[in-house]
Amino acid sequence: MPRGTLPEDYRRHVTAALAALNVRNLVLSIHDPSFPSTPGEDLGRGSPYSEGGLRFLEFTRELGFNGIQLGPQGQTSEDNPSPYDGTLFSRNVLNVALASLTHEESWGGLLRPERVQALVAARPGSEPRVKHRYAFRAQNEALDEAWEAFRHKRAQAAPGSAISWLAEHFDTFRREHHGWLERDALYDALCTEHGRPYWKEWSSEWDRRLWSPRPGEEAAFTTRRQVLLAKYAGQVEAYAFRQFLVHSQHAALRERTAAWGLKLFGDLQIGFSPRDAWAYQGLFVGSYLMGAPPSRTNPEGQPWNYPVLDPEQYHAPRGAAGPVLHFMGSRVNKMLSEYDGLRIDHPHGLVCPWVYRSGELNALQAVQNGARLFASPDLPDHPQLARWAIVPPEQLDRSVPRYADGWVRELNPMQVRRYSALFDAIIAAARAHGRQVSDLLCEVLSTMPHPLRRVMEQYGLGRFRVTQKADLTNPKDVYRSENAVPQDWIMVGNHDTKPIWALADRWRQAGEARAQAEYLAWRLHPEEEGREDFARRLVEEPGMLVQAKFADLFASRAENVMVFFPDLLGMKETYNAPGTVSEENWSLRVPNDYRSGYAEKLERDEALNLPKALALALRAGGEEARARHRGLIAALERLAAELQLG
Repeated sequence: MPRGTLPEDYRRHVTAALAALNVRNLVLSIHDPSFPSTPGEDLGRGSPYSEGGLRFLEFTRELGFNGIQLGPQGQTSEDNPSPYDGTLFSRNVLNVALASLTHEESWGGLLRPERVQALVAARPGSEPRVKHRYAFRAQNEALDEAWEAFRHKRAQAAPGSAISWLAEHFDTFRREHHGWLERDALYDALCTEHGRPYWKEWSSEWDRRLWSPRPGEEAAFTTRRQVLLAKYAGQVEAYAFRQFLVHSQHAALRERTAAWGLKLFGDLQIGFSPRDAWAYQGLFVGSYLMGAPPSRTNPEGQPWNYPVLDPEQYHAPRGAAGPVLHFMGSRVNKMLSEYDGLRIDHPHGLVCPWVYRSGELNALQAVQNGARLFASPDLPDHPQLARWAIVPPEQLDRSVPRYADGWVRELNPMQVRRYSALFDAIIAAARAHGRQVSDLLCEVLSTMPHPLRRVMEQYGLGRFRVTQKADLTNPKDVYRSENAVPQDWIMVGNHDTKPIWALADRWRQAGEARAQAEYLAWRLHPEEEGREDFARRLVEEPGMLVQAKFADLFASRAENVMVFFPDLLGMKETYNAPGTVSEENWSLRVPNDYRSGYAEKLERDEALNLPKALALALRAGGEEARARHRGLIAALERLAAELQLG
């Protein structure tokens, strides 16, 4: 069997084990730039739509995953690669697979193969990291050329040709999405006109408020928008064409993953790009921004600089949906037409956002002294927030910090409905698109304020359990696997944590491996007899300790398991260090030789051996479970041994 090839019966037994353990979703998490590339298409950044990206997705399916969690897929800037600062409606055109555009039969040969090869050859460096700035510039050059080629070929296209087909579907795409396309395209045009890349620095107040006229100004601003759309018609059309390309390739990916039986999860980010903050500024509270308060995850807090949706615009008179709920509905409806499920980023921001004053010189100090938007009825340092308070003073527990989970002590059903307004819009959209509520993942980490808990409970939604963060001295800790419930999503780590393989090294160096081993032995070896020997083995065999950490996920009651790609592949580099700005952040990629590299690491027990972890989890069910699944456990252990033998 060639190295990197899985045994013939591998997937059948892995699928049977997941069913036996009541694991409904086994999802791999990976952001777009981290995908591998084939040699002829690598500009220094991955894409799920590329040939290399598709091959990797097929590889994950072979391993037994039935879902892929992508990060936010909005357009990022050259200076800021963070996907969580990308656009909400426009897709990131850095994902367009340029090599595909060279094909005559599907894309009319919009690019010459030698042009793509020249851009690949000019990629700086050889290390397997994202080259964001180079990829940004090279990709945009190539897309400019593809647009010019399309314009030229469209004028001469014969009926029934590939270009004629593209032109027809491009026109349809523009009609269906003209609202957000025009807003997003004009932002770029106005940045150029004013010579400033950020809208708050533009010289014209009219253009700064182009989509947010005050009462009585609507007609004048409509005229101004029409003038700009006519003046920049070429740029607007070119922008739309790029979006047509990336949306078309995403639709093709979704057809492919559906055929493979892979669910595709999107990421409903809580933040707004500068483009969206400009286009929808009329929906925001101008005097406050959203951030993260001090917490176990971020002890100092984080000033995100994200705008806050205006509570007074949630509803129109007589309880009808107002502008904010219409905006949320439009956004979620678009995403649910493009994904099978959604990760809801920082759902606190939708239910009980932590806010701080805008314009403060010391943003970190401001966020540390912030408050909950809907739970600050009488704070002397935030009197403006009283107007939006849902709870009166007597429902607060002032013995705890205002950011604590127990700051709001209790809520009645009417108050829960008020807190739930934005969440209700998401749920309504999910149901309208035929999704189950369980297709929504709520990224709740170390804290769950009482209002958020009540809102999630009414829909039966679970939280995230990141087991590498578990406090082994506290039986009630939220990250311990035995505290998980079926609706939870459980994982050893995510995109903001250290890879489990690097963390295991640190445990050994710091003398903490023994505590981890004893906890895992208690979880995975139910009988006292032999448990100490099992714990000793976990200490003595570094790879076995990590495999047990994965087994702990499957042995929990959670029906949803997520694995971040470095944890799968045995990588030790950190993907993102939260709260820091660094060229290294967001730049880790799957190596292009991942198949052989994964096989080599399996031989050394330095990557996730899924059959081994599943066998350990089945054994953790006790004597009765072992007897019931004896044949399956034996098959999994045989597969695990074969993977280690290579």
